[in-house]
Amino acid sequence: MNIKTIIAAAALTSFAAPAFADSYYVVQDVKTKKCTITESKPTTTETTVVSGDTVYKTRAEAETGMKAVKVCTSN
Repeated sequence: MNIKTIIAAAALTSFAAPAFADSYYVVQDVKTKKCTITESKPTTTETTVVSGDTVYKTRAEAETGMKAVKVCTSN
C-alpha cells in the first residue's frame, strides 16, 4: 500500500472515531416528568435533555448524573 493512503486512512479514522463513541443523555418526558437515560439526543418535543450540555460516556456516569439533576430527584 502507498504510505500516503495509510496516512490518509489514519487521519480519517482519528476524526471519525469520536462520532462512534458511546454517548448517554439524561432526558425527561415532558408529560410524565419521568427521567430516563437514552443513547441518542432527543429529536422530538416529547422529551428534553435535563443535564444541560453534559454528554456522558458511560451509562454508569449517566445514572450518577441523573441522581444529581434536581428535576429527576423529585420524582
